[in-house]
Amino acid sequence: MRVISGKVKGRRLKAPNSDKVRPALDQVKEAIFNILFDVEDLSVLDLFAGCGSVGIEALSRGAKSVVFVEIWDKAVESIRENLEHCKLSESATVMKMPVSRAIDVLSRREASFELIFVDPPYLQDLVNPTLEQLSHSGIAHKNSIIVVEHHPKEPVSVPASLILTDSRKYGQTRVSFLKPA
Repeated sequence: MRVISGKVKGRRLKAPNSDKVRPALDQVKEAIFNILFDVEDLSVLDLFAGCGSVGIEALSRGAKSVVFVEIWDKAVESIRENLEHCKLSESATVMKMPVSRAIDVLSRREASFELIFVDPPYLQDLVNPTLEQLSHSGIAHKNSIIVVEHHPKEPVSVPASLILTDSRKYGQTRVSFLKPA
């Protein structure tokens, strides 16, 4: 697993050796960023961040800042090591807590993000509750883009306050793009 483009292109990233973390495949990550095209100067939220590969890719491509949210100790350790290895720690915040709690905390802080990645463990019934909570949190504003990686057999119920703008399948991964209505 590596950084595909940007100022730290080619850097190898570490992930814990476990089935608890499913890093975004380079092919899927590259497809996402090709669709997004430009992330320069955006504030990014990476939910269920795993080893941080998607958020680090965003920073490498010029994102202003990334907040990484992850609960598992070994994954949080990997995020921090990867940020240090890529010399991107100054633009990052790592929150070690459940995603639902992090959304509440960020909402109370009146934080908002232009780009939100949601990549929960597959088939764990986490996508729809997370989207529902995000839709009421105020974290996503009218110009935000929400990118959801999920299993193709896991249906996404789009809350009334969000619009599905695109959805593409890459092997055992479906990537859905949403925005506020």
